[in-house]
Amino acid sequence: MTDYAERRTMMVDTQIRPSDVTKFPIIDAMLSVPREAFVPRNLREAAYVGENIDLGGGRVMLEPRTLAKMLDALEIRSDELVLDIGSALGYSSAVMARMAEAVVAVEENAEMISDAQGLLAENGADNVILHEGALTAGAAEHGPYDVITLQGAVEHLPDGLNDQLKDGGRIGCLFMEGALGVVRIGYKIDGKINWRFSFNAGAPVIPGFERHAAFTF
Repeated sequence: MTDYAERRTMMVDTQIRPSDVTKFPIIDAMLSVPREAFVPRNLREAAYVGENIDLGGGRVMLEPRTLAKMLDALEIRSDELVLDIGSALGYSSAVMARMAEAVVAVEENAEMISDAQGLLAENGADNVILHEGALTAGAAEHGPYDVITLQGAVEHLPDGLNDQLKDGGRIGCLFMEGALGVVRIGYKIDGKINWRFSFNAGAPVIPGFERHAAFTF
């Protein structure tokens, strides 16, 4: 019988802490939320490896280090509202739910939403609101948000998402620039996002967030 609690501890000790992530709320959340519960059953054995897990359809569960370092840079507080885009089966939302006041999880795959509903309930994440709709549209009706995260990479970020961030809010985003991926944290000041480099990482671009090729004649 697999001891997943032991694997969680090992993930934190070998992937999270060595990446200079030491804040108690992040460590506590990643030790508490069973990552293996939020992947398809046939991928449970791979749940704690240090890489992105392919969930199909161009979607992934971000590797533990990438998620932890992004959360470290975003500094989510217990009175804040978070928008989690591309929440898939709900792992990232369940982790952030332990740190934030509430999380709005946006997912467009109806099957994933239905699975996530049960998984979040089973794991006590009752401050997560599931929102079914286009990932590129976010969830303006529940906003504005203190923090926005995206579970996968982007080449292009729709303006409408920036509009859903409160002034003074933060957005964590993994930009793929060719083969190189860069996580930047955007700070919204006077209606404009100021981006700062955070760390390097990689992931597939979320469908819908590709850079549109310019028309050529």
